[in-house]
Amino acid sequence: MPGLARKVLICAAVDGLILHPLNPVPSKDAPAGSRPPALPLVKIKYGPNVSVSTLSRDNAPATNEPGSSFEAYGIVGIITVFHYSYLISITRRQQVANLLNKHPIYVVTEVALTPLSSQKEAADSISKTSLALKNRQQVEGTTSPSTSGDDETSPEAGGLGIDELPGGNINDAVESAPEDEGQGQNDATPGAAAATRSSIAQDVISRRGSYGRFAQRWFSRSGWAGESKRQMGLTADAPDPSGQQQQKASNKNVPTRFRIPEGADGSEAAISLLPKLLRTAQILFGSSKTFFFAYDYDITRSQADEKRGERGGLTTTPLWKQVDQEYFWNGNVMKKFVEAGADAVVMPLMQGFVGERGFVVDGRPPQVDGEGGGKESVELSELSPGEEKTEEDGLRGTERRFVITVISRRSIKRAGLRYLRRGIDEEGYVANGVETEQILCGDKGDKGKVYSFVQVRGSFPLFFTQSPYSLKPSPVLMHSQEANYGALKRHFERLGQRYGELQVVNLVEKHGVEAPIAELYEKSVERLNEEREKEGREKVGFEWFDFHAVCRGMKFENVSVLLQILGGELERLGSSVVVDGGRVVVERQRGVLRTNCMDCLDRTNVCQSSFGKYMLDLQLKAEGFDMGVQRDQENSWFNTLWADNGDAISKQYASTGAMKGDYTRTRKRNYRGALTDAGLSLTRLFNGMFNDFFLQASIDFLLGNVTSLVFEEFEANMMTKDPAVSMQNMRQQAIELCQKRVIEDETEEFIGGWTFLTPSVPDTVRSATFEEAVLLLTDVALYLCRFDWNLDKVSSFERVDLAHVTKIRFGTYITSTISPAQVDELRNVGLVIEYKPGLTDVTRVNTRSLSSMSDHPQAKSDGDFTSAALSNVAGFFSGKTGGVLPVPSRKIALKALYSQTSAADPSGGKIKGGEEPEEITRLTEIQQVVVIAAEIERLAMHNQPRLAGGKEEEGHLIEKGDIISVAEARKNTTLLEQLGHAVKKLVWA
Repeated sequence: MPGLARKVLICAAVDGLILHPLNPVPSKDAPAGSRPPALPLVKIKYGPNVSVSTLSRDNAPATNEPGSSFEAYGIVGIITVFHYSYLISITRRQQVANLLNKHPIYVVTEVALTPLSSQKEAADSISKTSLALKNRQQVEGTTSPSTSGDDETSPEAGGLGIDELPGGNINDAVESAPEDEGQGQNDATPGAAAATRSSIAQDVISRRGSYGRFAQRWFSRSGWAGESKRQMGLTADAPDPSGQQQQKASNKNVPTRFRIPEGADGSEAAISLLPKLLRTAQILFGSSKTFFFAYDYDITRSQADEKRGERGGLTTTPLWKQVDQEYFWNGNVMKKFVEAGADAVVMPLMQGFVGERGFVVDGRPPQVDGEGGGKESVELSELSPGEEKTEEDGLRGTERRFVITVISRRSIKRAGLRYLRRGIDEEGYVANGVETEQILCGDKGDKGKVYSFVQVRGSFPLFFTQSPYSLKPSPVLMHSQEANYGALKRHFERLGQRYGELQVVNLVEKHGVEAPIAELYEKSVERLNEEREKEGREKVGFEWFDFHAVCRGMKFENVSVLLQILGGELERLGSSVVVDGGRVVVERQRGVLRTNCMDCLDRTNVCQSSFGKYMLDLQLKAEGFDMGVQRDQENSWFNTLWADNGDAISKQYASTGAMKGDYTRTRKRNYRGALTDAGLSLTRLFNGMFNDFFLQASIDFLLGNVTSLVFEEFEANMMTKDPAVSMQNMRQQAIELCQKRVIEDETEEFIGGWTFLTPSVPDTVRSATFEEAVLLLTDVALYLCRFDWNLDKVSSFERVDLAHVTKIRFGTYITSTISPAQVDELRNVGLVIEYKPGLTDVTRVNTRSLSSMSDHPQAKSDGDFTSAALSNVAGFFSGKTGGVLPVPSRKIALKALYSQTSAADPSGGKIKGGEEPEEITRLTEIQQVVVIAAEIERLAMHNQPRLAGGKEEEGHLIEKGDIISVAEARKNTTLLEQLGHAVKKLVWA
C-alpha cells in the first residue's frame, strides 16, 4: 500500500499551516533502490473557509527556529464549528501489540489542537505545543530503543529518514520520549513469553509490570489502592506517585483551555460551547486511550475478511480506502484531506480495544506427585534428550510459545453512550455494536497457522428507550410491532451477509422489567425464522439464558451451563484459519454468536470471555496441546486480557469499568466484587444524569451525524435528539397514518398535512408544555391530531369544519426566553385558528378500548347541542329571559417547527467525495406559516359563501399580529425557570 506518514512535521507558514509527511526508511531486507518516493507537503489554508491542498516539497518552509514546529505521529482530522477550525494531531502514542510479530499497533494517548484562524494563532499554539513536548522529554529523560517499544529511527525498524527533514536538522528527527504509562511494550511479544521462565524479581524489575496488574500493584508504591481506582473507572492504570509528578510537570504547558476568537460571529450558543467541545475532543481522541491505529495494517477487518487488502498480495490502494467504513471513527473529520488527495496523512482510527498476551504450553507437561507438592513424579524426573531446554529460547522440546490477541471494534453506527443510544435505528444498526476478534498465532508470527474467532455484541434490535435517572429503569418500547420487526429483519440480514450463520445469546432476566422486551425479541426472531424456513434459508438460533437466575448467589461459574448448551454449536461454527501471511484462508468460520444483555457490557463480557476460552482450548487441541493438563490452570494471562477488553468497552459506553470484572480476571466472585459493582452502578447513574448529554452531542458532531446547530439545541434543552431516528420520515409516516385513521368521509379531498408544536392544554396559546401534533387539511375541514410518537398511534383528534373558521392570526410566537434561539422572532412564529363550534365539529380521544370519548367541555357532538337547546327551552318556560346561550369561540394554536435542524444531510455523510454535511433545509418558518394560513383561508372562504361574495375588507380571515411577543414571554418566564436552566447549564454544559 502507499506509504502512510510515520511522522508529520507541523509548522505555520504565512498563507497556511504546512504538514510535512516523513517517509519511513526501507528495511534492511528491502531490495536496493526501493526507497519510496518523497511524500508531498500538505497545506491547510487559514481563515473561515478552511481548505486543504498538496504542495511540492520544494515549498517546504524552514523549521530550524526553536518552537517553530513540532512532530506528530499522525493526523486525526479537522473539526469546524461555523467559521472556526482546529487541526487535531497525535503527539503521544503507546504500542499495545505487535500483531503477527510484524505489525505494531498503537493507542493514542495525547493529541494537540492547533487553531486554523490565522498564522499568529497557529504559530502561538505550535510554539506552546513544541515547548510542552520538549519539557516532557527533559523530565522523562530518554529510554534505550531496545526497551521503549517505540523506536523507528533505525532502518531495520523502518525509521524516519533524517535527510528528508527541512534544513537537515538532526534534532527534529529524534523520537519523542517513549511512553512510561503502564506497559510500553506488551508482554505478548515473543521476548516477553521467554521472560516468563526467568526469575520473578528480575521479570518485574526489567519489564516494569507488563505481566499483569497483580505484579504492578504488588511492586508499585501506589499498592492496592490503585486497583480500586481502576475498577471504579477513574484510570486505566495506576502509575506511581513520582510518575504522576513528572507527568504533571511535563504537561503544564500543554494547552487545555481554548480562547474564543475575537469578533466571533455565527451561533452564539455554538460559539460559547466551543471551548468545551475542544476539551471534549482532546479527551476523547487523546487521554481516554480508546483510539487505535497501525501504519501498515488494516485493524478494522478480521483475519478472514474477504475484503482484506493484502488477500491478493501487495496493493496500491491507500489504507483509508481499505478499512471497513463502519469502524473508521475519524472518517468525517478527515474529509478535507481525502478530497485533497493527501493520502499520506489520512490515518484511520478505530475505537475499541487491542491487547496481547504471550503464553507457553507443553505437549507433555511434567506430572506432580502429591496434592500440593512441588516435586515432579519419579518417572518423569529424568528428561530425555529431546525434552531438554534449548539455549535459544529457553523452552523444553515439548513446549511451544503462542501469542493471543484480542481486538474489539466499536461501530460508528448508532454510536454513543448508555441510555442515550439504545436499541436499533431505521437502517438496522444497533447501539453498542462491537465486533470482537480473538487471534491465536505462534511466536513466529504469520509463518504458521493463524486462528481467528469472531463474535459480536449489540443492543436489542428493537426500538426502545430507558430513562437515565434510575439505577434499573424499565425499557419503554417504541413504535409499532411492524416497524420493530422491519428493523430487526434488516439487522439480521446485514449480520448474515457479513458473518454467515447466526446464533443469538440473550442474557436478560425472564422475569421483571427486562422480560417484556426480551419476549418481543424472541417472538420477532420466531417470526423471522418462519419466513426463512419458507424460503429454505438457515434459521437464526436463539438461546435465552437468564444469567442472573442461573448465577444467583455470585456463582458465576455456572456460566458453564451455557457452555454445555452451546458447546456443540460453537464447535460447529468453528473459527477461521489463515496461512501464508494472511493471504490464504484454509478454513472459514461458519457463523457468529450475537450476545446481548441490557447494556451489552457486564453479563456479555463474562459470557464472551467464556466463549473465547472454549474456542482457544479447541484451537490449541488442534495444535496438539491439551489445556486441561497444563500446570497453569488459572490462565491469568487470558483472564486479564479479556477483563481489560471488558473494561475498555464499558468505559466507552457507560463511562466506568465493567462490572463482574473480578470474576473475569480471577474466575472467583466475593463480596468485595459486589461492593465494587455497587460503586460502579452509582458512578454510571451520576454520569448518565449529568455528564453524558454533552459528550453525546460531541460524538454525534464529530461523526458527522449532526451539524453545529446541535449545540444550539443543546444550549436550549441541555440534551439532544437522536439523529439516527429520521424525524422527517417519522413525521411523514405519522401524517399518512392520521389521514387513514381520522378522515372518515371518503368524499373529502385531502389537501396536505404538516406537523406543528401545540400547547398540551387545548383551547389556549400558552401552557407549561408543548407537544408535536399533526395538522391535516381537506377541502371542507381541518384536523388537529395529537400523536403518540412512541406507539405510532393517534391519541386524539379535533375536527373543525372550515365553514366555522372565523379568524386566522399569524406572527411571533415565543414560548420560552431561556436561550437566544428561543427569542429569535424570525424563527419562532406560528398561527392561531379561531372557530365557532358547530354540529360537525368533534373531538375523539383514543381510550385503547372499544369506545372513544370526547374531552371538549361543551359543543362536542350532536347530543351536546341537543342538551343546550333543551336547556334554553326549560329557561323559557321557567320565566328566565336569558335567550339562547352563545357558544364560545375556540382556538387552535400552532407553532412552526424549526426549518433548519442539526441533522446532517445523508447525501453528504459519506467519506467518499461529496460536500460537507449541510443542514436539511425547507421553507423558512414564516414562509411555512404564511403558505398554510393562506391555504386554510382560501378553503374556508370557499365553504363560507357570505365571505366569498361580501366586501373586500370583509372577505379576509387572515390578520398579522403577535401571538406571544418577546416582551410578554419575558414577563411570563418565572425566576424559578431561569434559575432551573442556569443550574442545568452549570451541571450539563
